[in-house]
Amino acid sequence: MEVFKNQLYLSCIFLYVETVKLGIMRKAKPNVIKDFEKLEPEIQEQIKLNYQQGFSQHLITFTNRDGLLVSALPFETEEKNYLVRMTVSEAVAIIEEDDDYGDDGVLKGRIKDEYSDKYPENEPLADNDVIDEDAVSDDY
Repeated sequence: MEVFKNQLYLSCIFLYVETVKLGIMRKAKPNVIKDFEKLEPEIQEQIKLNYQQGFSQHLITFTNRDGLLVSALPFETEEKNYLVRMTVSEAVAIIEEDDDYGDDGVLKGRIKDEYSDKYPENEPLADNDVIDEDAVSDDY
C-alpha cells in the first residue's frame, strides 16, 4: 500500500510539473486589430504569402467592443494574433491595386518565391481552406 501511495504522489508531482511547463509555453499572444495599410510592410508581405488567392473569401465577421459588426482578415504570427480590418470591397480593391498580384487576383510567381524565401515559416492557405468564425475569440 505504501508503494502505491508513493507512486501516486510521484505521478501527481509529474502531472503538476508538466501542467506548469505547458502553461509557461502557452503564453497568451497579444491581439491586434489594424487596417491593412497601417501594418508594417513585413506583416503585409506575410499576409500576401498566406493569402495568395486574395483576401475577400477569407474575411470573418465579429462584434467589436462597441457592439458593431466588423469584418476582418485573420492572421497569426508567432508573436501576435491579427485581425486586419477590411470590408469585402476593400479586400478586392487592395488586391486589384497591388502590383504583387496579377490581373487574375493571384500573387505573382516571382513575388511568391521572394516572400517564401524571406518567410520560410509561413504556410499559405489553400483555396479551399475555410476560416472558422466560431474560433475567433471575443478578446479582440
